Amino acid sequence: MKLLFDENLAPSLVPVLADIFPLSAHVAQIGLGAAPDRAVWDYAREHHYTLVSKDSDFHELSLLHGAPPKVVWIRRGNCSTRQIEFILRNKLDDVRSLVGDPESTYLVIL
Repeated sequence: MKLLFDENLAPSLVPVLADIFPLSAHVAQIGLGAAPDRAVWDYAREHHYTLVSKDSDFHELSLLHGAPPKVVWIRRGNCSTRQIEFILRNKLDDVRSLVGDPESTYLVIL
């Protein structure tokens, strides 16, 4: 599974989660760190990524445009990168279900 982490998440998530989310990237690594949401959305769609973010913008785009790309919205307040890693590891089956289900467009993690 290929995840594209939004700028509100740490780039260090890419290597620490590579064992379960290989081929993932962070927007800063691909030159989209300060890009508008629509540019990130288009890149994710064109390169078959699932977007992961802590803000509602990509969730809203998924409601307007559908998938692809699919979106994982982590609705948590301030939390550490380690906590985000823990959350994604614990929700691996849910992320797999999202990616594998042609009818699903987003996953909200509370």
